[in-house]
Amino acid sequence: MTGVALTHLRPIDLAELQETAALQTRVDRKYVLPLAALPAVLDSLPDGTRRLVIDGRDTFGYESVYFDTPDLDAFRLAAGRRRRRFKVRTRTYRDTGGCWLEVKTRGARGTTVKDRREHDPASRASVGDALGFVLDTLRRQGVGLPEIDGGTVLRPTLTTQYRRRTLHLPDGARLTVDTGLEWLGPDPSGPSAAVPAHAVVETKSVAGASSADRALWALGHRPSRISKYATGLVVLDPALGGRPWRRTVRRTLAG
Repeated sequence: MTGVALTHLRPIDLAELQETAALQTRVDRKYVLPLAALPAVLDSLPDGTRRLVIDGRDTFGYESVYFDTPDLDAFRLAAGRRRRRFKVRTRTYRDTGGCWLEVKTRGARGTTVKDRREHDPASRASVGDALGFVLDTLRRQGVGLPEIDGGTVLRPTLTTQYRRRTLHLPDGARLTVDTGLEWLGPDPSGPSAAVPAHAVVETKSVAGASSADRALWALGHRPSRISKYATGLVVLDPALGGRPWRRTVRRTLAG
């Protein structure tokens, strides 16, 4: 966490984290917190909480490129709170290397299901030959995309960049803390936005509330309606509306 030392927490490496808490199907809760609130959150986590460490570092740069149809179907399904909503993105790990093409959908009881495959980092702004994987994954979850001129078009619509720290909780849940969030449109000369004064904290558990959620609630923090993708689009283009995220944008991210 920015400005907060975590060296007193025992480390956990990536292989052990994935073995004990891969959480590809999970319950997610997001919180938008002022940076000044992070030390109290850390202090309230249970004994046995560990920090992800790779090659001696515990904070990592992430870049995600999101893809949508020309009519922004992924955004509009999320704005309408439709059960069959989805996200398609590439995720590049800027410090440790590697890139993945990820498809996120909604499973039973509001869980998030993530399917992914390795992707060429040099082609992170294009779905490319992974389109078949994307369409097959969406069909399995009951999501069909419209076709244009006999084919499906997915184009890059937003890029996010931020720094992440990941904590592993004794109950098997994860807590991630993202700081320095930036939103970039597909046009390099177009609008961009940053969130310098807040962190996006996310809990990820198999089911129900995790120990991290209970610690956050005890401090008076409640989940926020924020989607890095959809909220970013609304920030860059307020004409989109984005009713589910307007309160977060107006009352939190604008501060």
